[in-house]
Amino acid sequence: MSTANLNHEEEFNTDSFDISLWKKIFKLLWEHKRLLIILFTINIGVAVVDVAFPYLNKYAIDHFVMGSGKEDSVVLFIVLFVGFVVWQGINIFAFFHVAGSIEMNFAYEIRMKIMRKLQELSYAYYDKTPNGRIMARMTSDVNHIAEIMSWSLMDLFWGSTVMIGVTIVMLIVNWKLALIVLVIVPILAYISSWFQIRILKNYREVRKVNSLITGSFSEGISGAKTTKTLVLEQNNYQEFINLTGSMRHRSIKAALLNAIFMPLVLGLGAVSLAGILWYGGHQVLIKSLEFGTLMMFTQYSSQFLEPLRQIARLMAELQLAQASAERVISLLEEEPKVYDSDEVIAKYGTILDPKPAIYEKINGNIEFKHVYFHYNPQEPILTDFNLKVKAGQTIALVGETGSGKSTIVNMLCRFYEPIKGKILIDGIDYRQRSIGWLHENLGYVLQSPHLFAGTIKDNIRYGKLDATDEEIIAAAKYVNAHEFIMKMENGYDSDVGEGGGRLSTGEKQLISFARAVIRQPAIFILDEATSSIDTETEQIIQHAIETLLKGKTSFVIAHRLSTIVSADRILVIRKGKVIEDGDHDALMQRKGYYYRLYTNQFNEELSDRLLKIDK
Repeated sequence: MSTANLNHEEEFNTDSFDISLWKKIFKLLWEHKRLLIILFTINIGVAVVDVAFPYLNKYAIDHFVMGSGKEDSVVLFIVLFVGFVVWQGINIFAFFHVAGSIEMNFAYEIRMKIMRKLQELSYAYYDKTPNGRIMARMTSDVNHIAEIMSWSLMDLFWGSTVMIGVTIVMLIVNWKLALIVLVIVPILAYISSWFQIRILKNYREVRKVNSLITGSFSEGISGAKTTKTLVLEQNNYQEFINLTGSMRHRSIKAALLNAIFMPLVLGLGAVSLAGILWYGGHQVLIKSLEFGTLMMFTQYSSQFLEPLRQIARLMAELQLAQASAERVISLLEEEPKVYDSDEVIAKYGTILDPKPAIYEKINGNIEFKHVYFHYNPQEPILTDFNLKVKAGQTIALVGETGSGKSTIVNMLCRFYEPIKGKILIDGIDYRQRSIGWLHENLGYVLQSPHLFAGTIKDNIRYGKLDATDEEIIAAAKYVNAHEFIMKMENGYDSDVGEGGGRLSTGEKQLISFARAVIRQPAIFILDEATSSIDTETEQIIQHAIETLLKGKTSFVIAHRLSTIVSADRILVIRKGKVIEDGDHDALMQRKGYYYRLYTNQFNEELSDRLLKIDK
């Protein structure tokens, strides 16, 4: 499973820094330009003081220790030195405050953009994307980017500023000693380039496996009951061990590269310092160099090495940040497969900024006109599919798994759009209206209804957010849910638990019916809404369905054929084509596919009832 899921992840194969990627990240960061400018200014202040301290020490040694500086100048020097210390303390305090603010604000803004994007993306994205991948991007990947961009990037700027300042001062004071320090820079650049390619590759793999672990952990929790009933604990535990073991292996490999990288940087610094002491010490002995200047260069050598060490560390951290950035940007740049045209958006607004006041009323006349559709070009689902439905008709879709029933419904809901052909609602191509217009007029009840954490009242109100308590109760009564709700301890204020776990399947289904009916939609979709409940509850729900669909255009995907005998039309779908069309009586008289399917199912249900009576 882990190998297969790895292949689900996007592949990022850039071996070095992707400049275009970092431009996109910095563009997002630049939205906080006021704080950034303040932070850059603070960094410059910190760097200036860092460069100034060794020079002040040089002045003190040459004038007050080795020379004959005046007493009043010593006092002035002390005041100046203390002033620099206080200034540096203020700078560092401001740095932590501003950098922390940027980190929090940057992470907040990216998560808001991701959340907005997730609302805009089509059904197809969620159909193919594991939840764990989305969760990993929203949490750990965003955290990595925010931390790097707010702290490490500033450290990189500080280090570069210090190195430039130190280089300028060293070249002015003694260019020969300066060259001994600077000679390690090209060597370090080559080593960094060699290591960064390998570190990046390993961190990418770490991020991949982290997404899989998040998804596996989430799936394991949500499917705990299934795991227990199928005795899959050992299998799940072993799979989790394999995933975490894979992540540990890749993380150790990346850490090992870092462990080799850092000592090399330190070693180069030590060589540079040794060169300064050898050459500079000789110059001091022959009186061609002041002792204070030598001490300044030894400090600058260490000070030059510190930013180099920081840059070396940041190179490794940026590898991890790039792996995270690639994944976040890929999500932010994901384009919805189904979207409105600019003309439609101008008139009707977007999903997140709709204009419901101008939505036209839907009567419910629907037509599929020469529709072609496929998920995979080599496997067509619908080919020249045609269907006309009059307003108020109940259409039942029957057929074997993979026949195209769900595809027809999903296309009607505009979760997917025709590759070729048109779908007309009230004689108008639904692409000339907004997605929000259509979805506002849909009532969709799934085979496995999903309830959100909260109360029964909250879940019914999701169908109409401004619904009053009276409207909620009326909707529940309409679908025969009121009775069981009032038997619960807190009635409509009873907590349903995560995913509705405190309710039976039938109770959850009735609440989902109430949630659909409170919208008063023009079109109803029922996707095998009674396939996973007992016979007694089915009768209650069947009565709710008949009440619910009266006078409404509706499509019912049916598993139990006994629930669709009253449908206006029953369509038998096979390989994306309608092979039988009529009401229940007409199809039974024809004695075709539907007749055989219904008869076999009726006999099976009768046998089950007789067996229960015998017991």
